[in-house]
Amino acid sequence: MDTGSYFIPMLFWLGGLVVASFFLSNGAESLSHFLGGIFVGRTLLSIATTLPEIIIVFYASKMALYDFSLGSALGSNILMMSLGLSVMVLIATTKLSKKPVSEINVEGFRADMIFLVLTAIFAVVMFIDGYDIIDGFIFLALFIVYIAFAFYETKKRRHNEIGRTPITLVSGGKAILFFIVGTAGIFLCAEPFIHSIEKFAGGIGVSVAVIAVILSPLAGEMPEKISVMLLARRGKRGVSISIANVLGSKILNNTLLLSVMIFGATLFHGGNTVINPNGLLRFQVYWTGIITILAVSLMFDRKLTLSDGVSLSILYVASIGLQFVLLGFI
Repeated sequence: MDTGSYFIPMLFWLGGLVVASFFLSNGAESLSHFLGGIFVGRTLLSIATTLPEIIIVFYASKMALYDFSLGSALGSNILMMSLGLSVMVLIATTKLSKKPVSEINVEGFRADMIFLVLTAIFAVVMFIDGYDIIDGFIFLALFIVYIAFAFYETKKRRHNEIGRTPITLVSGGKAILFFIVGTAGIFLCAEPFIHSIEKFAGGIGVSVAVIAVILSPLAGEMPEKISVMLLARRGKRGVSISIANVLGSKILNNTLLLSVMIFGATLFHGGNTVINPNGLLRFQVYWTGIITILAVSLMFDRKLTLSDGVSLSILYVASIGLQFVLLGFI
């Protein structure tokens, strides 16, 4: 069978993800006018755009493919904390945006950045002796704490957030419908897209390790990358939602996604199941922590600029190169 028979289905499901992400980002931006953009980015949009990764990780855990599962979960953080942020910054600060800005103010996301770094450190420390069901409950508790924080912040900023408008039956119904259609589309297309990538990789002789480390995060993060790009083109409001989405979804990856992986493994393979570290997995966990800290350090001056976007792009390319080098030794 030629590679075209694998490539065409992959493009079909990719197209489905693109369309679903378009509906999702439009619905999320509309909802932000009523609920607050940062709240939507932190919670609804972050959870919805993480759905493909949740499906990938749960499915891989069910099959006891823990290299694939953890590689997908943490590889997506590496991708979005470098390339994802870079794309958003490059779009928002250039003529690719409908309303370009000279710099992106991230002062309002200091607590998110601290929470992201702390959860990344937790993920590293807890992996020293492997992940077990207790770790799963700890990650779930951290996720609940973050959601509670998002609600608290929303209440505090309710009267300060610019552009809040009264909700109507028509406008609110349309926003919710778009959001539901986009989320459902992502849910339906994600797993077939992953299967098509696996078949394509097998058809061209690419190893499973490469799929887990490189291709799977690219697939799982597709909705989020598209949402970030679409929102970043819409000016200041869209950029705020994008920042909240990227930071929020990566916190979800360090908490909810890891708990899903662990609970999936224990559900199908017993409560005593432990996901033990090996060379590649250990590198993924440690490197994710390093990438997270490096990316967040660029925001310490409370802004992201075009030069930061370029630096993040270089960081992603270097990261991919390093992972390919490591794969050659494992």
